[in-house]
Amino acid sequence: MSETQSEMGMTGIRIGAGAGFAGDRIEPAVELIEKGELDYLCFECLAERTIALAQLARQHDPGAGYDPRLEKRMRAVLGPAMAKGVRIISNMGAANPLAAMQAALGVARDMGLTGIRMAAVLGDDVLSVISGQDHTLIDRTGTLAQLAPISANAYLGAFPIARALAQGAQVIFTGRVCDPALFLGPMIHAFGWGEQDWTLLARGTAVGHLLECAGQLTGGYFADPGFKDVPGLARLGFPLAEVSPDGHAVLTKVAGSGGRLSLASAREQAMYEILDPARYLQADVVADFTTLRLTEIGPDRIAVSGARGLPRPETLKVSVGYRDGFIGEGQITYAGPGAVARGQLALDIVRERIAMLGLPVEEVRYDLIGVNSAHVGAYHGDPAEVRARVAARAQDAATAAEIGAEVEALYLNGPSGGGGVTTSLREVVAVASILIGRDVVQPSIVHEVS
Repeated sequence: MSETQSEMGMTGIRIGAGAGFAGDRIEPAVELIEKGELDYLCFECLAERTIALAQLARQHDPGAGYDPRLEKRMRAVLGPAMAKGVRIISNMGAANPLAAMQAALGVARDMGLTGIRMAAVLGDDVLSVISGQDHTLIDRTGTLAQLAPISANAYLGAFPIARALAQGAQVIFTGRVCDPALFLGPMIHAFGWGEQDWTLLARGTAVGHLLECAGQLTGGYFADPGFKDVPGLARLGFPLAEVSPDGHAVLTKVAGSGGRLSLASAREQAMYEILDPARYLQADVVADFTTLRLTEIGPDRIAVSGARGLPRPETLKVSVGYRDGFIGEGQITYAGPGAVARGQLALDIVRERIAMLGLPVEEVRYDLIGVNSAHVGAYHGDPAEVRARVAARAQDAATAAEIGAEVEALYLNGPSGGGGVTTSLREVVAVASILIGRDVVQPSIVHEVS
């Protein structure tokens, strides 16, 4: 059913989840376009820390800062989506929605797809707004003044997306928005919901929240052999929602696709990353999920209803990215009889070397992967192989790099039989959160046609 059909009197729209994270598979999104009879396809690709890393990339290259797999996804989905009238919405814009739109336009032109109206939703980048200000951090002790921010992105809501759709956009790229807003925007547009329709907005938010992690709803991450068996994970099908104008919906997936959409998987996703089910704070509404009802009405069909809404917060959450030193790491494997003892000796040697050299490192970890790295309790019997890992944080790259060097030196200066050394060095981009008044954030929309 197309959106045009729904506007002519047929109720409801169909919204698909094309991705649940930046590295997600692409084939399930194509399958949704081809077989899901969609009106909209949403790609949720932006984690908390991802946008700070994207801002770092943009500092090195002004044309960068969007999802690195954007072009690949667009080459796969643009043609079939435009042919079937499916409108695409994604936060793949990350730190640079304008560049994301330009990249997608380039893909469209390369493919000979002309006349596609694309839009970039701007306004989430508030680094200049908070510059020189101090704010209390909401996820730890301390204040903004103690950090050196490289990025600051406010969580926008769904109404700018709805406006872009009303202006004719067929493909929309955003930066930081609330994850459910990607799905809520089409509902606002299609059904004419207002900014104070709290219950409708809460119901739409519930549907968006259930869809936002894509394959996680249909059995990915949920699977646990012998306890929660899920068939066909190698070709897991992503979910879609049949949404009614009253905000109630039915979740399902393409017939014959892998995975399973069950009451259990839906319940797990409903509670995923929910701090307080009675007050799920979003830019557009405070959603109360304590009244949410999930009902299995058939194979791979879950009805969603009952969420309640309260007035939206007066503030918006802002993710602040900042540099937080470097992490150096080294790993080495020991196998066969005495593997655990030799691995432990390797760790002890590196521990002593760090002390001898006086390396100014912080938060040092000494792990035997397969024995104690996950801290899940005592193990019984030695495994046939272990991987010794040492990782530490330092304020400068040279110091952090010494961690990997000391592990590599174990080849000829440690226990017998060590092999497969890997070393790594990475800059740490950490994220903290603050709240700012919503009145200082001014979203805007830029359009261009392929």
